[in-house]
Amino acid sequence: MRFSIEEGGTMGRKIKIWYDREGCIGAAACAAADPKNWIMNDDGKADLVGGKKEGDNWIKIYEMDEADWDAVKEGAEACPVAVIKIYDEKGNQLA
Repeated sequence: MRFSIEEGGTMGRKIKIWYDREGCIGAAACAAADPKNWIMNDDGKADLVGGKKEGDNWIKIYEMDEADWDAVKEGAEACPVAVIKIYDEKGNQLA
């Protein structure tokens, strides 16, 4: 799915990537799909690049560039255990 400004999409808007690292099984699908935001750690789990620990989860908030959207969305959707979610500024889940 492509988003545009006219459709209320992601360009120029902040998004939040939410990640439950404890639930990660180390499939590396996120890192393969979105290497800008995901790297594999020595413990076999993915790390959210630039993420900050918030409670039991990792969060990254940044201004979305439409050129990055496909990779960000694919990184979340590729996770076989669905421990990655993407939210808009209003808390609506995008992926």
